[in-house]
Amino acid sequence: MYIVFQISNIKYQICSLLMACCLIASIATAQRDTTKRQTIEITSSYKPVLRNAVKINLSASPLAADTSRPALVYNIPAQNLFFAYQPISLKPLTLSQDTGLQLGIRNYVKAGFGNYTTPYIAAAVSFGDGKSSIVNLYGNYISSKGKITNQNFSEMQLKGTGSFFTAKNEMYVRAGIDARQYYQYGYDHELHSYNKDSVSRRYQDFTVAGGLRNIAVNDMHINYNPNAEAHIFSRENKVTESTLILEAPVEKKFGESVSVKVAARADITNFANKTTAINTSISNNLFQIAPELVYYSDRFTFHGGVTPSWDNGKLSVLPNVYGEAQLQQKVLIVQAGWVGRFIKNSFRSLSLLNPYMADPSFLLNTKEVQFYGGVKATLGKHFSFNAKAAFVTYNNMPLFVNDFNDGKSFVIRNESKMNALQLHGDMSLVSQDKFTLTAALDVNTYTGLKDNANAWHLIPLQLTGSFRWNAFKQVLLKADLFAFSGAPALLKNNSEIKLKGTDFSAGGEFKINKKFSAWLDFNNILDNKYQRFNNYPVYGLNVIGGIIAHF
Repeated sequence: MYIVFQISNIKYQICSLLMACCLIASIATAQRDTTKRQTIEITSSYKPVLRNAVKINLSASPLAADTSRPALVYNIPAQNLFFAYQPISLKPLTLSQDTGLQLGIRNYVKAGFGNYTTPYIAAAVSFGDGKSSIVNLYGNYISSKGKITNQNFSEMQLKGTGSFFTAKNEMYVRAGIDARQYYQYGYDHELHSYNKDSVSRRYQDFTVAGGLRNIAVNDMHINYNPNAEAHIFSRENKVTESTLILEAPVEKKFGESVSVKVAARADITNFANKTTAINTSISNNLFQIAPELVYYSDRFTFHGGVTPSWDNGKLSVLPNVYGEAQLQQKVLIVQAGWVGRFIKNSFRSLSLLNPYMADPSFLLNTKEVQFYGGVKATLGKHFSFNAKAAFVTYNNMPLFVNDFNDGKSFVIRNESKMNALQLHGDMSLVSQDKFTLTAALDVNTYTGLKDNANAWHLIPLQLTGSFRWNAFKQVLLKADLFAFSGAPALLKNNSEIKLKGTDFSAGGEFKINKKFSAWLDFNNILDNKYQRFNNYPVYGLNVIGGIIAHF
């Protein structure tokens, strides 16, 4: 039976339901038979089911933070250098094979002509891929004829270099010819008259050199570079000089901070002069061995060692102790040292300093020992400077004095011992390869001379400067300055004069296209006919220009 109550009042509906429940409960109680055993049957539809396995998620615990500060030592070359150096042999580091390697245009010819009847030509040719081998050939020639009788000169250089690479080593060789022709025009032309042959100074130098060095780190962490160099030098085939130089530097590294270096060197020279009544023969030999301990760190570098040297059989132990410390990283560096060296004096090296010298009657090597200190600093990204002061002692310093007969040649006077106080400063302002400005000042005060009244023809004050500016994409402008003052020269009457001079040069290069460029140089713009060596005035203003062809 169904009873339907439709009442809108919710409270009344709830009360009716409660009353019906109570009535049903009372009826059930009244009908229960308590005499029979009561049973309850429970029927369940539950079925036990195994759950799907839960995927295990591995959650690693985070690693402990490494609070140690790594020593990040970078040695990145400056990307803003633009120097006007002479070409050198290309010796790239070992690189992985790259079929797209472009070596660029390495061959050129530069030719020009200027006043004073000055032809000029220079050329360079390269062969090889730069990976397994590379060979470079260089050559240049220049000559001029001045307004003074016999004020002529010519220079020619031919040089070849080669490098051959393996996985771990580089074998390099070098050979060249250097021919220079000068004339001793520094005499009184009203009193004397000489033909060219009698005042000719024609020098020739044949050079052969080679060596082997490692270009990769080996298992022993040893760097080596044994090499040899030989020179055959002569003047008009009347004076000859042979030199053999052997070097064997070795470096053993212990970790990243310590290394031990040992360098052995033998420099053997034989000089023979056939122009005198009695043939003059001179042997000048120098043997050295230089052990050295080196320590590197982020802020400090130290080199400590000695250099035992046998100068023609006489032993001298030279100091080799110097170091640098960074007071402010990559900004300010303090440097100091106590170092010594031998300067090998030969007819070849002295004629490069003074081509008008007479044939030497003796050859002594110069020993130099100095104490120095200074600072180096880099300000910003483009400006850097270096300042240094040193106290130097020289033994057997060669000085040049005019021959008192006619003054056209120079004889060597030896100074057994003298001191010098040196002050040096240089600065550079560089902006990548677009702009470069460099300048350097050297001040030398020579004292304590024992054999001479003054340091003849040594320069007490010298100023140099260089300027390079890529003004536009196709235009390069340049300028150079050389100025000196106070170089003493001894005259025939035992009086002395002070030599000085200023040489300012400027020029430019214009790129016509990828193959050709035009260049123009103005030398000695101030037309200052100064004398670097007494009785030898230089040329005045000279202009030279020409074409450069790349191929």
